[in-house]
Amino acid sequence: MTRLTTVARALIAVFAALLASTAPSTTARAGTDPKAPEDFVALRSVDPTIIQEMRYVTPHNFVGERIDGYRQPLCILTRPAAEALHKAQRKLLRQGYTLKVYDCYRPQRAVDHFVRWAEDLDDEAMKGEFYPDVDKTRLFSDGYIAAKSGHSRGSTLDVTLVRLPAKPTRPYHPGEPLVPCFAPKGERFPDNSIDMGTGFDCFDTLSHTLDPRIQGQQRANRMLLKSTLEGLGFVNLAEEWWHYTFKPEAHPDTYFDFPVTRRSLTGMH
Repeated sequence: MTRLTTVARALIAVFAALLASTAPSTTARAGTDPKAPEDFVALRSVDPTIIQEMRYVTPHNFVGERIDGYRQPLCILTRPAAEALHKAQRKLLRQGYTLKVYDCYRPQRAVDHFVRWAEDLDDEAMKGEFYPDVDKTRLFSDGYIAAKSGHSRGSTLDVTLVRLPAKPTRPYHPGEPLVPCFAPKGERFPDNSIDMGTGFDCFDTLSHTLDPRIQGQQRANRMLLKSTLEGLGFVNLAEEWWHYTFKPEAHPDTYFDFPVTRRSLTGMH
């Protein structure tokens, strides 16, 4: 009887060990996130003077909540894009301006989040600010939402200009009254950037960089940003005055999905 009990206990111990080795642990799951290639860096390590207002880590965006994959308010870019942006910043500082980025590298899981939101036609919590004149059923066909984004390749960013000395932008409070993103600057959300004619991520044709309705100082402001960045290798997306891609791209055919956090960077950046 004693021998059978000893054997049974041994078998139970072996079985328990096998279960422990195959069960997914919290630590193991946490370590499964992909890492960034070595040529990705935190923008702050290349130029700490550029303002970072990373909208998708906050609820102040067209979805109305923090977006999947954004774990820290951090701009990550390929090193060539970050270094070109640093050169632009040096030029603009001499003219009394600073760059401010809203978004940089964007993981594929964030793009997937946008797609799920766009397919949920009942969720229009942020319509009053970001797409007041656009029917949500048209977000895909009009090109505002897509299954892939150049941001996921690491050399694209959303950027604006702030006049120095830079004043802080007040926090957004969920549930506050929403004002259309194309309203006059004094009426829409009080971003500290100079007047570009619309707010960031405004789903409207007024956001087209060269829209003929944008004139005067608003147009001059867009052209200052455009001429400065294009002179250093960036290419503007014609439909969004804030959207620029550094060319040639380091990873023109790869859409990455590592999360936006310092832990994703493989080196000490």
